[in-house]
Amino acid sequence: MQALPDSLCYLNGEYTLLRDAKISALDRGFIFGDGVYEVVPVYGRRLFRFQEHISRLERSLAKVRIPNPHTEVEWLERMRRLIAAYAERYDVADQLVYLQVTRGVALRDHVMPEGLQPTVFMMVSPLKPASAEQRRQGVACISARDFRWQRGDIKSTSLLGNVLARQMSADQGAAETLLFRDGFLTEASASNVWVVHEGAVLGPPKSEHVLEGIRYGLISELCEELSIGFNLRPISESEVNAADEIFLSSATKEVLPVTRLDGEPVGHGAGKGKPGPIYARLYEAYQRAKAEQSI
Repeated sequence: MQALPDSLCYLNGEYTLLRDAKISALDRGFIFGDGVYEVVPVYGRRLFRFQEHISRLERSLAKVRIPNPHTEVEWLERMRRLIAAYAERYDVADQLVYLQVTRGVALRDHVMPEGLQPTVFMMVSPLKPASAEQRRQGVACISARDFRWQRGDIKSTSLLGNVLARQMSADQGAAETLLFRDGFLTEASASNVWVVHEGAVLGPPKSEHVLEGIRYGLISELCEELSIGFNLRPISESEVNAADEIFLSSATKEVLPVTRLDGEPVGHGAGKGKPGPIYARLYEAYQRAKAEQSI
């Protein structure tokens, strides 16, 4: 069995070593995947776009009818304590805060019990960014039918569909699986997906099939700053295959270029199969945003 780290975590009001943290076997998160989560990046011990992450957590909790167990100030205080403890223990300033809220502990029944105390868990791990080679060369991805459940807008802990989709690309040595529902792009297994067409950035519209990644708002802001066109609209599979550029976004990937899809190079002309100029401009702007939007 893999040894668990001795870093500090937070569980139901107490700080304890991660290797010692325990929950009930009847926790509905364990039995049903009945919970939601967030992953917040930390740069230089400072939380990046904390407010946006907490707002999305509140939306997810409301959609599954779990009360928010903490105020924004309480979330921030608890995260900062874990960040400081991890940085002191491991001398790591760039981190990821993972937080999870489940409905709580009850006898197994599909009906949502009332009056439960939500289970709250938080831990910190090192942020592992994309490698310099991945940024220089881009990454390969595959495509697949989006076979996950219909409520992709909820950041649910029920991630088996995403796990299966990601394993499909891992089995082929690829970085991600781009998903299509009824012939239109939704997202990837653990990333949002963007295409560039005639100098403009296009993304799938917000819907129940797509998680509104925190970078949705950020990329819109960066495009406005850089005078790059930005539009959310349905994107067909044929448009993805014919795109000038494709890139991924997520808390860990930031923005990451896709240079091969299903074995074929992405793009056209001299830039075919290489990271494109729009990606390069957004990546540089993203680095500036990290310094300006962290608390």
